[in-house]
Amino acid sequence: MPELPEVETTRRGIAPYVEGREVREVLVRQSRLRVPVPEDLSDRLVGARLGDITRRAKYLLIPVARQGALLWHLGMSGSLRIAQLGELPKKHDHVDLVLDNGMILRYHDPRRFGFVDWLEGDISTDRRLARLGPEPLSDVFDGERLYALSRGRKRAVKPFVMDNAVVVGVGNIYAAEALFLAGIDPRRAAGRVSRERYMALAEAIRDVLAAAITQGGTTLRDFVSGTGEPGYFSQQLNVYGRDGQPCRQCGAELRLVTLGQRASVYCGECQT
Repeated sequence: MPELPEVETTRRGIAPYVEGREVREVLVRQSRLRVPVPEDLSDRLVGARLGDITRRAKYLLIPVARQGALLWHLGMSGSLRIAQLGELPKKHDHVDLVLDNGMILRYHDPRRFGFVDWLEGDISTDRRLARLGPEPLSDVFDGERLYALSRGRKRAVKPFVMDNAVVVGVGNIYAAEALFLAGIDPRRAAGRVSRERYMALAEAIRDVLAAAITQGGTTLRDFVSGTGEPGYFSQQLNVYGRDGQPCRQCGAELRLVTLGQRASVYCGECQT
C-alpha cells in the first residue's frame, strides 16, 4: 500500500506537469472505484485550471480554480503517473486528465481500492480529513504529543503510532523502522513508554519518513512514483520484512509478531 512517503513522492513527481495547467479532456474507463467516480467530473474539469497540489496524510488534494478540489487516494495498489498524449493506456488505467501541455495525469489501480472524489466549500470539514492528526514532519508533531496521548493506554505502542488520529502517515513499514531506531519494543503498552523515549521515537519517525521521501519511497508490489520510477528505500530497511534474518545492529535473529492484525518484525535484543 502506498504510504505517506510514496504519496509525497507522487505529489512531487506530478506537480511540475500538472500545476497551473488547464484540463482539456477527462477520460473515465472504469468508474467503479472504492468511491464511484463522480458522473459530472468531466463537466466540472474541462476548461478549468488546476492549482498547486497538496498532501494531507495519504490524500492528494488538487484545487480547481474557482470551483472546488479533487481528493485523490491511491488505495492499496494505485498510482498517479504522467503519460504523454498518444501513449496507449494499460490494463487498470482507469482515469485520465488530459492537460493543455500535451501531458496526461493517469490513474492506475489494479485493485480499485483507491478513488478520486470532488470536494466543495471548506475541504477541512470533509469527514475523511476532519479527524486526522498532525503531519509527522510538521512542527505540531513531537514526542510531547505522543507522551500526552499515550497516558493510560494499554494498546501496544506500534498500533498507537499508526493511529491517524495520533499522527498521520506512519504506516506499518515506517512504524516498524522508527521503533527499531528508537530501541522500543513494538509490543510495549503505549502508556508504559517514557517521555524521553517518546522524544526519541518522534525524532526517529521524522528521520525515517524524510529518508524514505528523499529516496523515492519503498518499492512494494506495484508502486512507482509520478514519473514512473520505483522507490529505493526498501534497500535500507532494518526490520520490516526481515523476520528470521540477523539484526543489522547486533546480529540477533529478528522476531515476527502480529500487532493490531499487522505483522511486525523487531529485535528482541535492541528493542526493549
